[in-house]
Amino acid sequence: MLTRDRVGAFVAVFFGTAAVALTMTLLGSAHPRVPDRYAAVTVAVQSHRVTTPAAPFPEPRPWSSAEAIALAARLAAVPGVTAAVPDRRFYAQPLIDDRPSPAIQEGHGWASSTLAADTLVEGRSPVADREVVVPRGSGIPVGGSITILTATGPSAWRVAGLIEAGRLYVSDTTAARLAPGVRVIGLTGGPHLAQVNALAGGATVLAGSALGELEPRSDARTRWIGLQVITAMTALSAFACAFVIASTFALTVHQRRREIGLLRATGATPAQVRGSVVREAAMVGIVAGSAGTLLGLALSPLTGKVLVDAGFEPPSFAVGFHFPAILAGVAAGPLLAVAGSLMAARRAARVGPLEALRQAQVEPRPMTRLRWIVGLLCTSGGVVAGLATTTTNDFSDLATFALLGAMLLVVGATVLAPAAVPLLVRVLLRPARGPIATVMRESALAGARRTASTAAPVLLTVAFAVFIAGNVQTSADAYASRRADAMRSGTVLIPDGTPGLTDAAAPSAPLPTDLYVDDTVLPAAGVDPSAASLPASARALAEPDAVALSQSRAAQSRLGIGDTLTAAFPDGRPARLRVVAVLPDDQAPAEVMLSRATVREHDPSALATAAAVTEAGEASSAQPDAPPGAVPGPASGDDGARRLGGGAAAMLGARVVDVGTYARQADADEDRLVWIFTLLLIGVSVGYGALAVANTLFMSTARRAPDYRLLRLAGATPRQVLLAVAGESALVVAIGAVLGGAAAVLALWGGVSGLREQTGMAVPLTVPWPTVAVAVGVCLALALTASVLPARARLTRFNPAQELS
Repeated sequence: MLTRDRVGAFVAVFFGTAAVALTMTLLGSAHPRVPDRYAAVTVAVQSHRVTTPAAPFPEPRPWSSAEAIALAARLAAVPGVTAAVPDRRFYAQPLIDDRPSPAIQEGHGWASSTLAADTLVEGRSPVADREVVVPRGSGIPVGGSITILTATGPSAWRVAGLIEAGRLYVSDTTAARLAPGVRVIGLTGGPHLAQVNALAGGATVLAGSALGELEPRSDARTRWIGLQVITAMTALSAFACAFVIASTFALTVHQRRREIGLLRATGATPAQVRGSVVREAAMVGIVAGSAGTLLGLALSPLTGKVLVDAGFEPPSFAVGFHFPAILAGVAAGPLLAVAGSLMAARRAARVGPLEALRQAQVEPRPMTRLRWIVGLLCTSGGVVAGLATTTTNDFSDLATFALLGAMLLVVGATVLAPAAVPLLVRVLLRPARGPIATVMRESALAGARRTASTAAPVLLTVAFAVFIAGNVQTSADAYASRRADAMRSGTVLIPDGTPGLTDAAAPSAPLPTDLYVDDTVLPAAGVDPSAASLPASARALAEPDAVALSQSRAAQSRLGIGDTLTAAFPDGRPARLRVVAVLPDDQAPAEVMLSRATVREHDPSALATAAAVTEAGEASSAQPDAPPGAVPGPASGDDGARRLGGGAAAMLGARVVDVGTYARQADADEDRLVWIFTLLLIGVSVGYGALAVANTLFMSTARRAPDYRLLRLAGATPRQVLLAVAGESALVVAIGAVLGGAAAVLALWGGVSGLREQTGMAVPLTVPWPTVAVAVGVCLALALTASVLPARARLTRFNPAQELS
């Protein structure tokens, strides 16, 4: 028979497995695709990979131009190879209507057109310097002039030819001059992989779907951010699913203890009672899990489109159906349903028949010894996970520890809730007077475990709404404050429609670059050795083979003044660099410093990230991610950034803003993506939790019908009964909100502690009060709707006079 309890259990499993199937499908689809500009490549040889703690996807260690040409010649001799092309890429951005075009930010040598199968539709290939092939849609005819931004600034180029694709090509000679080293050699045709591997010399050979690893680092980083959040979505949905299903089945079995007592009184053994409950849970789980999986699969393409439209995933992102996701959804239903019912069934079947019937009215012992142990262990584990955030310097590990701590604290608060219910009920209802308040108070105190089970979904909803929104907001405020602290001037020159600042916009700003030491990449910066903001010991950086280190980097590398650092530049050329200075961390604009001229020589495509503007109107150097308290770099230069007019600044891809605007807009795209997925996280966990609130209150109200009839027989009016129902629902929401808020704030404290250690700043704990208000308000509205409406319908059909006659 389809009872309300079974309907409630079905709803919990149905939407829970839908969330699991949806997030698992997104997770299975979040893998890279082969970029269009390698569409004709059958095998690619990628230079040696490196590692770095600073970024999850560092660029491989490049070959020098000579090494790449020699290797390409050997690969071209492999049978089946029709072409072996070193792919040279560099920063190049055309100006369309005096604004940098966002569609093209990279240039290539004409030989790379073979890798994309691009062909001319008009004109010829570029052969001379300052000749370029551009998309036909740019509106520039063959023979016309187009302004292109490169790392040194804007210059006029002659259009030699047109293609259909949105790419930009120059002559191979020009590309060799503008590009640093080579990281990819693309092969077309049908090469023999064994021979390619033999010639690769330890480099990575990619073929088939593995060619997706050639996607741009910006796309890889975006996918990495998305992978972290989708993984969190999957973990949260699975946790919310298990949590809500377990609490729903616990409430279901708790409300049916009178029936279970009758079964025990008629001779049913505890094993038979447990078996009956488990079989029923398994059947509900199979049916609801299968239906929920179909819903999750149906919603996944729409969710994938939302991700693409929001800019989180590239247009190549496509949602596919994966067997593990389908299996996880179908299996999650019965497994979680059975697991959620086992503990409650075991507790209900363990007591005798008369005791079971008596417990259907009063709960003499809401907390058992096992419940105390589990609750205290989970709470302690959540606190330990919060403390663990202070021991890691990796942001993803910090987020993992914080999320784990939140989950454990939510479980701990839920398990310990019956012990807190009496105190919370007395505190929350202390101002209330009258018979309705008395009924609410005594009902909640007599059924502390029932009240705690009903409040569990509210606890989950509020806890994760506060934790997710508060964690993101706290992190954003912390890193914005860090960036603002790194900028000492009142105004900042920042990129506007470009990935960075060219030399024409900020000739004295530090140039970020990389140094490759064995299999490790060290972030470095090229600075002006004569800068007044640098210590006198840094003046020796003017020598081309000189390098300065921060104290922390010198300690990690075990290097001192006079020692030699063997490294390779971005152009692939090795060098022996002499350590000429070790600077205090608070005076070093980067961990590794070279002269700006040296960086520009070896990294012709490097762009500055930002530049502080001095009172004199000059752009000084500054690193947005410099250590807290770092002194800005050189304050020299004659670009007069403050004097740039709006039109001139736009043509240089730069604009002047105040420090506050810079702090808010730095990494704005990444922050936007994080906030989009924050909403998705809240939608998955909180949305499901809010649905469970309505489901739980509906089940609880239906089972309380005899109590409401008794109130009517005792003389209460329908309005008084409905007020009591509404009051009890509001009380449940308040209890869940208090416990959930406490768990969330404690979890946020752990995340804030980790951020303080990571940034070295006094990061304040930010409680998102608007989110708290929305979450509690939604739970309250759903709770009142799910409890008052069913109670009202039952009261309209109840006539006390007929009952007494």
